Amino acid sequence: MSAPTMRAVSQDEFGGPDVLHAVTLPRPEPLPTEVLVRVVAAGVNPVDCKTRGGAGMAGVLGEPPFVLGWDVSGVVEAAGFGVHTLSAGDQVFGMPWFPRQAGAYAEYVTAPARQFARKPDRLSHDEAAAVPLAALTAWQTLVDAARLREGQRVLIHAAAGGVGHFAVQIAHHLGAHVIGTARAARHDWLRELGADEVVDYTAVRFEDVVGDVDVVIDLVGDAHDSNSTRSLDTLRPGGLLVAVPSGVSPELLAEAESRGRRATAYLVEPDGHALGEIARLIDSGVLLVEVEEVFPLEKAADAHRRVESGRTRGKLVLRVAP
Repeated sequence: MSAPTMRAVSQDEFGGPDVLHAVTLPRPEPLPTEVLVRVVAAGVNPVDCKTRGGAGMAGVLGEPPFVLGWDVSGVVEAAGFGVHTLSAGDQVFGMPWFPRQAGAYAEYVTAPARQFARKPDRLSHDEAAAVPLAALTAWQTLVDAARLREGQRVLIHAAAGGVGHFAVQIAHHLGAHVIGTARAARHDWLRELGADEVVDYTAVRFEDVVGDVDVVIDLVGDAHDSNSTRSLDTLRPGGLLVAVPSGVSPELLAEAESRGRRATAYLVEPDGHALGEIARLIDSGVLLVEVEEVFPLEKAADAHRRVESGRTRGKLVLRVAP
């Protein structure tokens, strides 16, 4: 009898979206403490696109071929020895293995059971697949890194993006005064999510109109730290800059210290417990999930092109199950 197989999208080289192609691979089997999850939908994130091109997490994954993707929503198919938190048939979502390969652009994934949480009841699998990496990044930067408190002022760059729209809502839930940067067309929507102020970064320099901030969450980043460096101007003495996409260079750290400010990088990690907290906030109506478009798995390259346009509202998702 032949071994079971699955559909997936893989790449054999680094490059543009066209390197992504459909393949048939062996279906994985769960090890002890792991679950086998039948993937219904997979989220698409900017880090996927960067890794596809040879940046992002490519240094962790190594040379292709590999299967991209970390955001998963699906159904537990089987549980390995020692798993007590989940059972076959449970609907789950998670961000397994990050930054190592999870292979979410496929019909099945295996990962430690405690890297998943039960899917929010009020979300479809398409919506749930949009949550883990973006919401965990927002949660961990605000709660774990910044220790954001009620009454503090927080500036969130790229507030209308995948991570940003969760960060706005979480910061509002924590009782902070929330300021977001986004194009004018997104302002009304961001106010509905909980932003107290919204700045059109295409019309004004944000550092000219924003100040006395306790925390900056920089979700833009660039090769020369210019967005993060300009953000230092908005911080009050002792304030914290959390730079997510590009990290903190020695030059940026020195600049922050010279001004009496603080700066730190942050990389999200799997956290089933925090995902459970996020699921509860979603089911209680505190957090809303924005999915701009759902693509079939075989159209992953089109989804990557859309992400790289830099004009998405919320998240893009791949439908894996027929």
